[in-house]
Amino acid sequence: MRHTISILVENKFGVLTRVAGMFSGRGFNIDTLNVGPTLDASASRMTIVVRGDDKVLEQVTKQLEKLVDVIDVQDFRDEEYVDRELVLLRVNATSKTRAEVMQICDIFRAKIIDVQAEKLAIEVTGTENKINKFLSLMEGFGISDLTRTGKIALARTN
Repeated sequence: MRHTISILVENKFGVLTRVAGMFSGRGFNIDTLNVGPTLDASASRMTIVVRGDDKVLEQVTKQLEKLVDVIDVQDFRDEEYVDRELVLLRVNATSKTRAEVMQICDIFRAKIIDVQAEKLAIEVTGTENKINKFLSLMEGFGISDLTRTGKIALARTN
């Protein structure tokens, strides 16, 4: 089972190393990790996706809360948050296939961000499920390069 954990940390040198070290030192694998600034310049938010059962998640959460620079840890459960991921990819697009690639991009609200003679660079954002469906359709044209940000998440408010 995959869990999304949001960690508010002090924006200090070495915090990422300590958090990643906690995971590796205890044998936990991080599926995705994203770190970025918050409204408060003294804090950053880490969004980490980790695999494991509820017992593993409970252990991870307790270990994170013990770290000095950690301000808050949230385990996001279903319906408690919204999430997105950004993907940039380069896909083969000949004169024969370009229109079809562009049509799929329109359906998925993806943006073509660079045009070359035989390739298109595309930006797509959405849930992991949407991204995976889009990529499976693009595979038929030939993906020559790809990068993913990993999940970012925001708690829903009541």
